[in-house]
Amino acid sequence: MSTALLTDHYELTMVDAARASGRGERNAVFEVFARHLPAGRRYGVVAGTHRLIDAIQEFRFGPEELAFLAKHAIVSPDTLEWLGSYRFSGTIRGYAEGELYFPGSPILSVEGTFQEAVLLETLILSVLNYDCAVASAASRMVRAAESRPLIEMGARRANERSAVAAARAAYIAGFDATSNLEAGRTYGIPTKGTAAHSFTLVHDSEEEAFRAQIAAMGTGTTLLIDTYDIEAGVNTAIKVAGVNLGAVRIDSGDLPVVVRAVRDQLDSLGAKATKIVVTNDLNEHTIAGLRGAPVDVFGVGTSVVTGSGSPAVGLVYKLVERTSDTGEWIHVAKRSSHKGNPGGKKEAYRDRQGQVACEEIISADPELPLESSYRPLLTTLIDAGEVVTPATPHECVENARAHHQVALAELPPSAFSLSAGEPAIPTRVV
Repeated sequence: MSTALLTDHYELTMVDAARASGRGERNAVFEVFARHLPAGRRYGVVAGTHRLIDAIQEFRFGPEELAFLAKHAIVSPDTLEWLGSYRFSGTIRGYAEGELYFPGSPILSVEGTFQEAVLLETLILSVLNYDCAVASAASRMVRAAESRPLIEMGARRANERSAVAAARAAYIAGFDATSNLEAGRTYGIPTKGTAAHSFTLVHDSEEEAFRAQIAAMGTGTTLLIDTYDIEAGVNTAIKVAGVNLGAVRIDSGDLPVVVRAVRDQLDSLGAKATKIVVTNDLNEHTIAGLRGAPVDVFGVGTSVVTGSGSPAVGLVYKLVERTSDTGEWIHVAKRSSHKGNPGGKKEAYRDRQGQVACEEIISADPELPLESSYRPLLTTLIDAGEVVTPATPHECVENARAHHQVALAELPPSAFSLSAGEPAIPTRVV
């Protein structure tokens, strides 16, 4: 399916006007970066990169797309003909998926002619702003959970396609499973789920519902115990399933108090191995508040798929360098108040050894006078229009998930505070 019209009207009109002025074929470099992190965040997480690469491969103007543009006279006939053969033929470099970013980090660099590179702006930002928002929030939740499993279960709180992307981003950041079956099929993410309150309510009693679930799913299932009375629900669950019941789920109440009471009750009934799963509008702060409670698994919905209050992370796509009529490269940048940025194509590095103290962002023009201990953050993803290292969606996700853990290990302990503060490390533009 073509992704060419997943864009803004003005991307097409800019190309049309630039072609008419003779500037559309100037070589150009665009960079994606955030001027700042969402309030209170110490780091951001790069996600969506390989999803974006797939979308760029499908950025084609077929007969239906061209007919729409012609019907509404959005571009000239000459540009319409050019769009009919559009294929991105430039170079895209970026931070690895799962990598961390900070204010000013050039997480993606797009190089090509102005007319072919500017067309990708909206698609790039729509993918990266959302996926990075989910991954950044999910990473904080994983740290707050302190090694206890988390299940992403926010499909009902997002657009149906965004829900799949959210499950992918959350898994990269360390979530263990998702409720979304399409995410399981496409990306190989483990899927989990049992029953909702409606299942209990459609039966004549809670006991009948529990017996039906056990008959269908076995005693290793998770029984939802708070449709009516939690204490009675626990008693009924163990009566029906026995002391080898897999887990109970709690979706309401004062969780620190309720969880402790349920744990004590389960233990008193001999169900000491039965786990406790909690849901109920959790976020990183409520998860942290349950650190001392006997919770075994967290289920997170709305908060993770909406970036926990930051559904977009403020990434922008800016032209930083272009050629003149003579072919000379010229640094360019927006200079308006509060929205300025350094011009010029950049490279970015962090120290390989132990905790990172700073991210170095350096002009790509001069020879780099850095020590060998510094690792480059930008790698080539697309070269001359071709994907450099093709991989399956499952492989991409697993690689990103592993890389995220490596990147986190470089941060100082202060990076994981949930209180408001400065970015974990400074970015220094040289």
